[in-house]
Amino acid sequence: MEITQDKLKSTFSFKRILIPIIIGVSFSAFSLIQSDFNFQAIFSVQWSITYLLLAVFMMILRDLAYIIRLRILTGNTMSWRNGFQVVMLWEFASAVTPSMVGGSAFAIYFMNREGYNWGKSTGIVMITAMLDELFYIVAVAFSLLILGNSLFDFGNIFGFDPKGYFYLGYSVIIFLTSVIFLGVFISPQGAKNLFSRIFSIKILKKWKSNVERIGDELIATSNELKGKSIWYWLKAFLATTFSWTARFFVLNFLILALNPDLGFEILEQLKIYAQQLVMWVIMLISPTPGASGIAEVSFSVFFGDYFPDNAHAAVAVLWRSISYYPYLIIGLLVLPIWIARTEKLKIVKTIHDLTINTKQKLHIVSKKKKNGSKTKRKHK
Repeated sequence: MEITQDKLKSTFSFKRILIPIIIGVSFSAFSLIQSDFNFQAIFSVQWSITYLLLAVFMMILRDLAYIIRLRILTGNTMSWRNGFQVVMLWEFASAVTPSMVGGSAFAIYFMNREGYNWGKSTGIVMITAMLDELFYIVAVAFSLLILGNSLFDFGNIFGFDPKGYFYLGYSVIIFLTSVIFLGVFISPQGAKNLFSRIFSIKILKKWKSNVERIGDELIATSNELKGKSIWYWLKAFLATTFSWTARFFVLNFLILALNPDLGFEILEQLKIYAQQLVMWVIMLISPTPGASGIAEVSFSVFFGDYFPDNAHAAVAVLWRSISYYPYLIIGLLVLPIWIARTEKLKIVKTIHDLTINTKQKLHIVSKKKKNGSKTKRKHK
C-alpha cells in the first residue's frame, strides 16, 4: 500500500476514529440490554483501587517496553521522544484499521519518515512482527503444557467454537513467522526476486524499480542483522515478552480489581492470561477497526463468569477504555506534531543529500581538470 501524507491525514481523521468507538460501544450497549444488567450492581461491588491502578500502569509499561524494543532494533539511534511518537502512531494505525490488515504498512512509513531507508524500515517492522509471533508461539505452547484442555473452558462466539479457529490461527502464525525468518535471515535475495517477479505484472510495473531498490536495502539490513550478537536478540525478545505480558496483565488486574477476594492464585491467573492468547487470535480475524465489537463480545464469552450480575459488558467497556480507546486520542494529538517534526527532518535530509551530491560532483570536476592539465603537460 502506497502511503502519502494526505492518505495518512485522511486515514487518521477524527471521523475515522469515531467508527471503532461507535461499533465497540454499540456492541457493549446491546450486551447490556440483552443481559438485563442492573447498573446499581456494579456500584455495589467492592472495587480495589490498587489493582485498578496496576491495570493502568501495565499499559504504560507495555508502551515503554515497545519503545525500548524499537531503540534496541535501531541500535539506539531512535530517541525516546521519537520512539514514543512512532509507537503511539503505530498503535493508532492498528486501532483504526481492520485487525486482519493491521498497522504494519503505516509502521514502515513511520520508520522511513524517521530517516531510515525503506529496506531498513521494512526489516525492522518485519523483525518486530517476528518477535511478536515468536512470543505468541512460545506462550501458547507453555500455556497448553500447563493447562491442557482447561484453556478452552468457554462458550461459543457467534455460534462458532473458538477452539477450531484458535488452532487454525496458531498454525497460520507459525507459518508466517517461518516466512519472515526465511525472508529476512535465510534468503533475502529470494524475497527480493519473488517481489520483483510479482511487480513485473503490467498493472504493478511502475513500482518495480522502487520494489527492487527496497529489496537491495532489505538485503543490506539482513546482512547487518545477521551480524548481531545473541545478547542483542535476547534484549529484543525480553522487551517483546515484557510488552505482551504487561498488555495481558491489564485484564488480570482488572478482574482482581472487581474480585479482590479471588487472590493472586498462580494457576487461576495463568488461565486468565492464557485465555487472552486464545481471544487474541479471534480478534485478529476481525474485519472491524481495532477488532471493535468482536473484542467486546469475545470478552463477555471468555471472562463473563468473573463478574457479578451480568456486569461483563460494562467491564468490557472499562477494559477497552484502558487498553484501546486511549490510543485513538493520543494518536490524534501526536499525529500533527510528528508530521511537523518529520517534515523538518525531511527538509534537512534533502539539503544534506544535495550538499553531498554537490561535493561529489565538484570533486569529480576537479579530478577531471587535474587529469586534463596532466595530459596537456605530457603533450607539451
